[in-house]
Amino acid sequence: MNESPRPTVLRKEEYIEQAHLFRGLSHRLSTSEPVQELLAHLREEILATTNLPHAIDFLLAEISHFGTMSSAMARMAHYFTPFQTYMIAEAENERGRFDMGLALLVLEHEARMRSETIEPVALFFFQFETICRNRLSYDSGLKAMSGDPVYDSNWSRWLLNVRHQIGIVDIADLVYVHSEYYLQRQQQSGSSTIEQPDPVLFGVKEGRIALANRSRETLYFFAALQRQLSYPAVPRPRPKDADAELLPRLARNLERLELRLKLLEDEQREKGIDLRQFYGKPTDPT
Repeated sequence: MNESPRPTVLRKEEYIEQAHLFRGLSHRLSTSEPVQELLAHLREEILATTNLPHAIDFLLAEISHFGTMSSAMARMAHYFTPFQTYMIAEAENERGRFDMGLALLVLEHEARMRSETIEPVALFFFQFETICRNRLSYDSGLKAMSGDPVYDSNWSRWLLNVRHQIGIVDIADLVYVHSEYYLQRQQQSGSSTIEQPDPVLFGVKEGRIALANRSRETLYFFAALQRQLSYPAVPRPRPKDADAELLPRLARNLERLELRLKLLEDEQREKGIDLRQFYGKPTDPT
């Protein structure tokens, strides 16, 4: 069985248009329009010199046949990364609690990051915090991350190893022992035997912040990285606008009151309530 082609780093224009696609879907989901129509409308807005219009065509065909986007994205592994596919698959999972709107918001931010000069360390913290904050599967999430084209072979190997360690060892400990700061402290201790971390993926600043956050809440670690090193924050769920629901709720209540008043007026008349208005149309037995 042939393996899916490993995704490659796309041109900047592709990621800019991907961010536009994910943002457009996220904003228009509240209109209750079918996803097929939303994709068809957004396809006309996408820059024609990119490959995204062709990807949208394939998404539309897959949704028409199977009703899911993630299956189409998985078959376009040369274009969409495994992490992007994983986010959509989790949002489409009926047993999960990961919202499609939030998944699209995360992918929009991630695509913006990819359109700029992005370092593997920044992408790792963004993706891992997304999994942690939304209580997604570490095993499936880290496996998806390991196939990202931004990570080289050392990163991919380390991510696959973290799959078996996470939950037993804190992420702050794992970052610390694979940082330049850990190596620096060993050299300063004057020990004759220096344990060389394999591989060294994080810098001195990341290692120092990781050491300061050992045995603490993981989200505090991410918050410290964002404060100190300006790493991008993971988007949170949008709070529901109570005012937006107020007018429709009042309209429904007024309709019920009008119906009750009408029934009371009919009851006070001599003829009483006409029950024929509640009868359904007879069905044709043939």
